[in-house]
Amino acid sequence: MILITGATGFLGSELIHQLASLGIPLRALKREGSQIPELIKENKLIEWMDADILDFASLEQAFNGVKRVYHCAAIVSFDPKDKSQLLKINIEGTSNVVNLCLENDARLVHVSSVAALGIAGKGGLITEKDFWEYDAKANSYAISKYEGEMEVWRGIAEGLDAVIVNPSVIIGTRAGFKGSGAIFKLLKNGLSYYTKGATGIVDVEDVAKSMIALMNSDISNERFTISGENYQYQQFFGEIAKGFSVKAPAKEAKPWMLGIAWRAAKFAALFTKKPAALTRDAARSSLNESLYSNEKIINTIGIKFKPLKQSIQEVCNSLKSL
Repeated sequence: MILITGATGFLGSELIHQLASLGIPLRALKREGSQIPELIKENKLIEWMDADILDFASLEQAFNGVKRVYHCAAIVSFDPKDKSQLLKINIEGTSNVVNLCLENDARLVHVSSVAALGIAGKGGLITEKDFWEYDAKANSYAISKYEGEMEVWRGIAEGLDAVIVNPSVIIGTRAGFKGSGAIFKLLKNGLSYYTKGATGIVDVEDVAKSMIALMNSDISNERFTISGENYQYQQFFGEIAKGFSVKAPAKEAKPWMLGIAWRAAKFAALFTKKPAALTRDAARSSLNESLYSNEKIINTIGIKFKPLKQSIQEVCNSLKSL
């Protein structure tokens, strides 16, 4: 039996969709009250179970008969208010999954993040060999993903059969305006500014394909960066604007401007009682130039990544009527 955690999430639901399309029966975990995406709602190959990765007892029941696990459950946030939840779910939750994989002799594909990778030498691409070093300015999300990945490496040292994937920014048509979709919403509404940074971006379909290929391989005790292309934010924003047929951002947001912006957003949140539209960590991240190498995953499974221009256009088309 195959088990997927985080099954109702953006990546988890795409992974389930691809596995089910291959005729593979599987068990999908969701929290009580979570909505099952329409994409996979009526599929009879899927056995749904309510379980929380922080509730070891319910998780233990879900592992009955399981020999393969895709661990997608995690929280993504750059809001300091979510620090406790980030550390608990992304670290403790992963620890529970690792321990049950060890108990049940189950193979694991764990979804980490490029946030858990290190920094490359000047002008170089970040690879799987660049290990994360603690930085006092590191955001809570990066810390939680790094520590969560360390739980998997701990399990590997204890005999766990596992592979780790480190996706970059994941985009796709079914994200809506959540997660990476929030960037598309900003551009659709007429964003005037871009930031100087750069990052890796990948289509959700390619992340799921890579995970399935790695699970079905003989590879163990390794990690793989899953990133399609590296884009400057100005280029990324420009492609999105083009997809929506709106004016591309033409003004560079300087660090001091972002400093004012996140502080203003924090102040506004006191009155609206809603999460701040921009946080300090998110502002800092937007200024970083992080370029990733996808050479290892390409050489290992031979994947051909979907061109980002195509992915961006597909996302824009799906969001035009929303």
